[in-house]
Amino acid sequence: MKKTIVRAALTTTMLFSMVLGQNVITNAAAVTPVATATSTATAKPTATAKPTATPVPIMRDNLSKYGLKKDLELPVTVTAGGLSYTLEKFMIYDFKSKDAQNLVKQFKYDSFGGMVSNPKHFIWTKITIKNNSNKIVKRSLNDQKDKWSLTLSSSGGRIDAIWPKANVEKLNNKDAFYYYSLKPGEQLTTYQAFLYDQDFKYLVIRLFHEGGFDEKFVVNSQE
Repeated sequence: MKKTIVRAALTTTMLFSMVLGQNVITNAAAVTPVATATSTATAKPTATAKPTATPVPIMRDNLSKYGLKKDLELPVTVTAGGLSYTLEKFMIYDFKSKDAQNLVKQFKYDSFGGMVSNPKHFIWTKITIKNNSNKIVKRSLNDQKDKWSLTLSSSGGRIDAIWPKANVEKLNNKDAFYYYSLKPGEQLTTYQAFLYDQDFKYLVIRLFHEGGFDEKFVVNSQE
């Protein structure tokens, strides 16, 4: 009888101990561990901002090389009869210079005449022409009338435009135009060459189109 009571008490004690142990493990698993503070990483020094590079000015002319002081800075636009002509660049080269001869050969400016048969200077211009009218504006085989002119002195009159044989079959060529055809609202930015054999006194842009006329003095008379 006593042995039975002792065994029963021992069994009860063991069961209680097991339940207590399980409860401790369960409660321990439920506890959220406290995060250990980590050291703050060393902050990297802020990079010094690089200074903004100053844009290189666009060289639009070399008129000062020939003693000409501009009254207007290029680009300069004249407008008449629904057509606008903008002179973007105006570069003067000695006709025998490497720059001039490279352009002559590249575009086959190999036949001269007109007012300038013995050129002293080769002039290279960048232009933009825009048709603001309601009909086509063109230079073609059947319509080669000049619409604009550049004048450099009173003694020499207009400089002589020359035409690139290399582009004779290319309409609206952007490298150096021969023929162009612009519908209403269209424009063309391209290049045009001239020959000149006089001294430089001034630079005037004149535009004649559809009965309209406009002119601007880029360089007023130096005389």
